[in-house]
This record gives sequence, C-alpha cells and structure tokens, in this order.
Amino acid sequence: MECKSRLSKDDVDDFLDRLQRFKLAFPQFRDFQVYGAVAGIEIDQGIDSYAYRRGLFVIKQSGETVKIINDVQFRPLGFQVLRYLVWFDRGA
Repeated sequence: MECKSRLSKDDVDDFLDRLQRFKLAFPQFRDFQVYGAVAGIEIDQGIDSYAYRRGLFVIKQSGETVKIINDVQFRPLGFQVLRYLVWFDRGA
C-alpha cells in the first residue's frame, strides 16, 4: 500500500514498479497473490481513475474516515513472479 498526503501519477507509477519487485525481494511470499492499494488525503485530478485502471485499490478520505472507492465491477490486478519475470493476472 502506498499512502501519500497528495497522491500523484508519479506516486502510482513508482508504487507499481516497487510492487512488481516485491516477490523478488521477499521470495517467502512467492506463492501468495499480491494486490496493491494507493491512498491519499488529496488525490490529483484523474489519478483515482488512473490507479483503478492499473488494477489498484483506491482509498480516499471520507469525512473523518477513509473508504475504498472501487466499484463492484473492479477486478484487482494480481502480481506474480515466475523466473524473475513479472506478469499481471486480472483474476477470474
């Protein structure tokens, strides 16, 4: 999960890069499905949609709490590693 006071496109892209390398750095999790989420107190215009389209859960401030804003059609992008290559799996 990436949390920022102000979430930008660069933050989303940087997080996706790190998420792709996660299982290489932590091979003990190689058999687990990994999902990503981004959160921001302020989110640059259109970045919530951008992160959604990239398969990430999006968490936004809602009053004094936060909520996941993805709708019921959302399918998270799963990150898996095979022989040091990363591929993406939208799931079933």
